Amino acid sequence: MAKLRFLTLTLTKLLVGVCMLGFPMYAQTTGASVEAETTAKPYPHMPTIPPIGVRTGKYLDIPASAQGPTVDPAKGYRLQNFGNGLFMITDNAVQSMFLVYDRGVVVMDAPQSYATKIRVAIKEVAGDKPITHLIYSHSHADHIGGTKALGPIPIIIAQDETLRLLKRDSDPNRPLPTHTFADKYTLHVGDQVLELTYKGPGHVPGNIFIYAPRQRVLMAIDIVFPGWMPWSRVADSQDVFDEITRLEDVRTMDWDTLVGGHVTRVGTHSDVELQAEFYRDIKQAAATALATTKIGEALNPLDTGNPWAIYDNYIDRVAAQCVNTVTPKWSTKLAGYDVFIWDQCYSIEQALRID
Repeated sequence: MAKLRFLTLTLTKLLVGVCMLGFPMYAQTTGASVEAETTAKPYPHMPTIPPIGVRTGKYLDIPASAQGPTVDPAKGYRLQNFGNGLFMITDNAVQSMFLVYDRGVVVMDAPQSYATKIRVAIKEVAGDKPITHLIYSHSHADHIGGTKALGPIPIIIAQDETLRLLKRDSDPNRPLPTHTFADKYTLHVGDQVLELTYKGPGHVPGNIFIYAPRQRVLMAIDIVFPGWMPWSRVADSQDVFDEITRLEDVRTMDWDTLVGGHVTRVGTHSDVELQAEFYRDIKQAAATALATTKIGEALNPLDTGNPWAIYDNYIDRVAAQCVNTVTPKWSTKLAGYDVFIWDQCYSIEQALRID
């Protein structure tokens, strides 16, 4: 899910960043003719990892455990052969697959970043075989927004909710599916089989599992990020706890290789266990921070009549405690940890507090 990081920062969040840098803040009471100058103090026990909106000079290095094979810059993509006609194609940021059979090729997702390379990659291993089917893992443009670049596809398969969302979005780069299903769909092409399953919304309604039983490869997009911190705010999931439940589904399924849709390599069961452990730890850290942080502490007295400010102050201090709690264990275990740890703590604390 290589979405661009569009984070809407409120004025309060920007002021928090200013506070940390030690600049003065100004407040004005209703009806006052002059501004009352106050000295801004950082929240106590602030993590060393800069929060959202504060510039980072250098992000943490990527650990070797998260790195995968390199991409040839002249080609712009990398192929990984899973055997029996199944391939992953990736630019080491986004991942998709295609399956070769006797009369053609089934493509699974057409990412924006390299869709124009997919037919080139297919020709490399399958000659001039046509693309006969395209399977949408879900509706998001970073995974299927390159579909138009593939040219006409006779059959496009997706879950019912994906059709609904694509109708709403009306994006010419994401043609509507021609075939949909509710819970399960088995695709037989030649002697190849793909099993499609929908277990719940999680990341987004319609996000499916694609399993190739002959190759024992599971494609489950935007759920597991092998060796990496999950994308911001629990992969920008519409239902945080259902997303974590989907991770548990992946954890209990029978497969050998996982294609997660992002970053530099495929996944293993050890990767799934590691991410599940991270979610357990951050959930516990956020729950403890919510229970032990007092509402209204460290708030400017001039803001006590502003309920938005009161809870922003509380939420920020909860997030800071959460980040401090998990950082010693996890900062060296997950690539991109410092990029999104504040996002994860905000997302989990909010889900625990109001969902």
